[in-house]
Amino acid sequence: MRECISVHIGQAGVQLGNACWELYCLEHGIRPDGTKLGAAPPVAAHSMYSCSSSCQQPQPQTCCSHDSCPNSEETFFAETQNGSRVPRAMFVDLEPTVIDEVRCGAYRRLFHPDQLVTGLEDAANNFARGRYTIGKELAPQVAETVGRLIERCDFPQGFLVFHSFGGGTGSGFGSLLMEHLANECGKLSRLLFSIYPAPRISTAVVEPYNATLCMRGMRDRSECNFIADNEALYDICRRGLDIERPNYTNLNRLLSQVLSAVTASLRFDGALNVDLAEFQTNLVPYPRIQYPMVNYAPILSPERANHEQLKVWDMTSACFDRSNQLVNCDLQSGRYMACCLLYRGDVAPCEVNMAIQRLRSSERRRVRFVDWCPTGFKVGINGQVPTVVPGGDLAKVPRALCALSNTTAICDAWDRLAYKFDFLYSKRAFVHWFVGEGMEEAEFAEAREFLSCLRRDYEEIDGTVTTPTAGGATVVDDSLSWSQQQPQEQKSQQQQQQQSPEDQQHQANAELENS
Repeated sequence: MRECISVHIGQAGVQLGNACWELYCLEHGIRPDGTKLGAAPPVAAHSMYSCSSSCQQPQPQTCCSHDSCPNSEETFFAETQNGSRVPRAMFVDLEPTVIDEVRCGAYRRLFHPDQLVTGLEDAANNFARGRYTIGKELAPQVAETVGRLIERCDFPQGFLVFHSFGGGTGSGFGSLLMEHLANECGKLSRLLFSIYPAPRISTAVVEPYNATLCMRGMRDRSECNFIADNEALYDICRRGLDIERPNYTNLNRLLSQVLSAVTASLRFDGALNVDLAEFQTNLVPYPRIQYPMVNYAPILSPERANHEQLKVWDMTSACFDRSNQLVNCDLQSGRYMACCLLYRGDVAPCEVNMAIQRLRSSERRRVRFVDWCPTGFKVGINGQVPTVVPGGDLAKVPRALCALSNTTAICDAWDRLAYKFDFLYSKRAFVHWFVGEGMEEAEFAEAREFLSCLRRDYEEIDGTVTTPTAGGATVVDDSLSWSQQQPQEQKSQQQQQQQSPEDQQHQANAELENS
């Protein structure tokens, strides 16, 4: 048993946590008071393979009830002496309003009271208040709670942290907590699920400041960071679920379904990403290139589900369309460094293999990998059928797919954030509110420089290893630990020989545009 500890920070993290634990309880057969309903449905066979492997049916396995499967709900739930299940989770907010809804809600008896931590004054959408003043007062209590959660684990494998980049608590206190986890629990994995600032929807004027400062504050303190933006979620709810005016409940239930698919291999008997550390191994080629995108399919309302075939190819193709991605960016403009396809439900390996071969041979070439990365897909098949909340927006489907992909197309999000940051900081607007909370103004420039460096890292991955300067010289970014085994000119020639004619034409067009 390898336990995972979930940490929900700020309003976004707490409300998302509410939706996630509601779904986890349904999946594991746990009542709102923590007692078990009984044995869960049988789990079908599963397998993991690379798309280049031969198409073979898996060996038949004996279906088992959930109670007899190893590493089942014990990964996310602790069992008490009276047989009740308690989530291995902590909810943190600097003001009590949102967490009071948990204390008084339908699942109030599910959570341990000591794991619901609140302060008396909120961060007021100010990163500095969350990190340096109000948040620092709450830090000792949170650190003590984290310590108790770890003590209740036999073999803890890491943390799943839920927060938003744009809020004061999610950004400021989130970076403070991540610093504590990195210093005190450095051997445990740390994965983040973050709500990123949307292109045209904002909850605070200073959101660009908070997000940029948060990204800098969390550098080197997380192994993998999955991001989503509210605008993409709103679009999915309107287009796929026929919800005219989506609210946060709709968004959180949709996102909880996606997060359930991501964590399914941690909670159910599976073969891919059964350990938190494997997310980093499979998806993060370099420490700073740690922002995979998440796509999910099918996203259907109950009315539409009866008219859809839901074939494996349809799901696979949909997961590489813009309409099913959780961040607004142009996937066609970037290249993939890694891709994991996590299937759930009634899915046969032969169908998956055929879908991937069809995807790779498509004339549109929607999935283009960087030259130095193998073009194989990591694939996992878990027999656990997706569960939906009764009376919810999503239809009950026999199978689903969650695609985790690290692509350079995410640079669109960095560019939008940098533009908004520069727009505010050029006038030094609202800076005095941050400086008044004990923050140095130089931190703004340092955070902006970090964002620029991150953007350049992605640019070098998307192009060639070398970056030409104005004088024609060649510069190599040592921070990415590029291989120096052969001269750069020779390496560039070998890469061009290995490229297909279409890739060479694409690279030539890109160089022409840059010139």
